[in-house]
Amino acid sequence: MNRPRGQKFPPPLPPRKKNTSEIMLNNVENSFKIGVAALIGLLGLVTLRGSVLVLQPGEAGVLQVLGSVQEGEPMREGLHTKLPFVSKVNKYDIRVQKHQIKGLTAASKDLQDITAEVVVNYQVQPNELVNILRDVGTLDNVKDKYIEPQAQEAFKIASAKLKAEESVTKREELMETFNNSITERLQKFGISVVATALVDVDFSPEFSKSVEEKQIAEQKAQKAKYIAQEAEQEAQAMINLAKGKAEANRLEAESLKAQGGELVIQKLFLESWDGKLPLVMTGGGDTLLLDMNKLMDSKEQQ
Repeated sequence: MNRPRGQKFPPPLPPRKKNTSEIMLNNVENSFKIGVAALIGLLGLVTLRGSVLVLQPGEAGVLQVLGSVQEGEPMREGLHTKLPFVSKVNKYDIRVQKHQIKGLTAASKDLQDITAEVVVNYQVQPNELVNILRDVGTLDNVKDKYIEPQAQEAFKIASAKLKAEESVTKREELMETFNNSITERLQKFGISVVATALVDVDFSPEFSKSVEEKQIAEQKAQKAKYIAQEAEQEAQAMINLAKGKAEANRLEAESLKAQGGELVIQKLFLESWDGKLPLVMTGGGDTLLLDMNKLMDSKEQQ
């Protein structure tokens, strides 16, 4: 409708002031909107995070969907996606693991009790992770339910092949048998044995004492044998010395009987004479008479 000319519009009404309750209601509405937006953003972030998985080098994963283990090759290192909330990835370290086992017990070939401590270095095979997850679950359970029981059985087999003392003297043979046995046993569960080592081996107190006494007796026997050998060598040396003197006396006697023996005696006498001997000497048995004047003359002529 057209207004007549010159007619003025009425002034606008002033804005109505909101009361306190209306202001509070608006604030609540705004806070709710902000909260809903934040919740939606958080749910989106959780969903995104739950659908993305990163496996590090040396790791492998087995996927479970609604609790059911998925067949096939395990996930390997890198970026992977999965269904959030309904799927789970079980991670395994497929690098070489070291497990030290104490308190292995067995009986030796001669029925002596043996206790040992060993180290087993092993590695789970990635293509067997699905079966490992079904059987024992985590990697820690692999140690408790696979490694330790099979190590105990392998040590029993190895110990039964040797006498107790041979467990020490033939240590390499003991560990070779142990290594072969545990390798064969763990291979059935998808576990490869990389290396094994014997840290310590011990026996019952009674057997240890008997071994110690035996060693002491052997040491004493070795010492007695050494002393006897030394005495025998000394006796042989004295015999050789006596034989040498006897041979020298024999040769000297033969030289005295030979022609010119008298001159030999005179020469020996002059070499040992101190100038104070009597002028005439006589010997027992066959009389031996020496004229000192002739001996002096003979020496001057020489």
